[in-house]
Amino acid sequence: MKKIIALHIVLFAITIAGYGQEKTTAFKDGEWLKYRMSYSGFLKAGTAELSLKETTYNGKKVLHAIGKGRTSSVIGWFFKVDDTYESYFETSEVKPYLFKRKINEGGYKKHRHVSFNHENSTASVRDLLKKKDTVISIKSVQDMISTFYFLRAYDTKSLIKGQAVDVDMFLDNKTYPFKLKFLGTETLDTKFGKIKTQKFRPLVQAGRVFKAEESVTIWITADDNKIPVKMKASLAVGSLRAELDAYKGLANPFEIVFDKN
Repeated sequence: MKKIIALHIVLFAITIAGYGQEKTTAFKDGEWLKYRMSYSGFLKAGTAELSLKETTYNGKKVLHAIGKGRTSSVIGWFFKVDDTYESYFETSEVKPYLFKRKINEGGYKKHRHVSFNHENSTASVRDLLKKKDTVISIKSVQDMISTFYFLRAYDTKSLIKGQAVDVDMFLDNKTYPFKLKFLGTETLDTKFGKIKTQKFRPLVQAGRVFKAEESVTIWITADDNKIPVKMKASLAVGSLRAELDAYKGLANPFEIVFDKN
């Protein structure tokens, strides 16, 4: 059941959902997104949620983002996933200060806190399970959750079909380079109505989980919110699908071509 680890893959995948040059106000305090996930098109796999709240960190005004992934009761009988990710980041540049990761995936557990010192170009990693602290040199990086908001803060309308974008993300003790390819625009039929989207494909590592290097496809709204509305992934066995199920507190109007209601 390794493929059900995809609950945390979804939280990763939806972080790399946009890129460009012109900053916009794509999110704000109080935003909440919920995704429903299914395995192989019919079996309910679980849910993923992302919430955003304004707070303070070391005397600085920041946004606190929380991402959670949970398996459904049926999948949980075989492989239980309970993941929580948190990021505290500076609001104007979306610069991460603190990242928390606490996961339990079928008994595989990690609990780590990462503090970013951008002036010294270091990341201090505290492993709460192994009780070990490590300091690692970094350059310009985002954490797993702040990447989502960092990229949403940029305009995507100037992208050319086929253009590839590089994103650096720090996770655990390493910086991972990811390449994101813009595939063009598409109108999707969703539970909310027809929505104009931009389509992206991150290049991922083939092998243990994913079927091929280009196995993941993401659709984000073409409006100023730039929120993911759909994600599909071909896994080593089966496939995973995630779709926007509910939302509130968006910074901009949610543009629907045809409202089903």
